[in-house]
Amino acid sequence: MAEPLLHLSGVHTHIGPYHILHGVDFAAPAGQLTMLLGRNGAGKTTTLRTIMGLWQASSGTIRFDGNDITKNGTPDIACAGIGYVPESMGIFAGLTVRENIVLAARSGPVDSARLDWMLGLFPALRRFWNLPAGNLSGGQKQMLAIARAIAEPRRLLLIDEPTKGLAPVMVRSMIEAFKALKEAGETILLVEQNFHAASVLGDTVIVMDDGRVVHSGIMSELVADKNLQRRLLGLSLDTHQ
Repeated sequence: MAEPLLHLSGVHTHIGPYHILHGVDFAAPAGQLTMLLGRNGAGKTTTLRTIMGLWQASSGTIRFDGNDITKNGTPDIACAGIGYVPESMGIFAGLTVRENIVLAARSGPVDSARLDWMLGLFPALRRFWNLPAGNLSGGQKQMLAIARAIAEPRRLLLIDEPTKGLAPVMVRSMIEAFKALKEAGETILLVEQNFHAASVLGDTVIVMDDGRVVHSGIMSELVADKNLQRRLLGLSLDTHQ
């Protein structure tokens, strides 16, 4: 297995009086897509937000590329090469698709080759390039949110439930886009509730419950073990094709 690019060790997170993460430990290998699974309320989104510095870990250590980023601010974490796509997507609805991409490329204009690659992943964005992002469908907005995250090269992408609420045809398009990102060597930590998508895309998997990691391993092994699926997630992946 590849060396971990991201490593969480004993991470606890409190939000006000609430203790959300209880000693989270896991590693995300470089060049792989790691699935972060679990029931609603398991702590998956809190984990992403803690990595990104949007919520500060109360204790424990977060290491990225060998460096301790536990207490770093969100701008510094972003500058270190971590891109974040929240569940809310965070696009600017009143700006055009092009303007959203321009704003995301803080270092200057997006390289033409990189722009062609991005628009190849998400062809709909080329069609709506000069239209307000608020006019896009839910799936197209999600595509724009991911395109914004990769407008500049990133070492790690944190993506929260990109297929949530999407029609099956859009889910298939999203799966193909993630396959292409994997082939390009991107390292991705992906929260997902669509278990078919998880089974197709995941290299490694972490399962959370009640703010703790209850399982980590190879995604294909979880796919092959129906009893383990039911024990960890309360269902079988076979029922979510």
